[in-house]
Amino acid sequence: MANRPGVTWAVIVAFILLLYGTVMVFLAFDRVSHSNSDTIRPFIITMAPVWAIAVAAAIVLLRRPGSR
Repeated sequence: MANRPGVTWAVIVAFILLLYGTVMVFLAFDRVSHSNSDTIRPFIITMAPVWAIAVAAAIVLLRRPGSR
């Protein structure tokens, strides 16, 4: 973990909010769908880039200073 506990806690809170938002997006897609593929495909297309950017940002924020 990083030597900056404030940044670490901010990343933890951000991921909790991202998880909550992910569930809300899934429920929104599920509410108007007629089949499993109507729910899963748009959900993955919508949330995969969001999670990829969030994980990349967390890696950048939590890596040790001076490491590559």
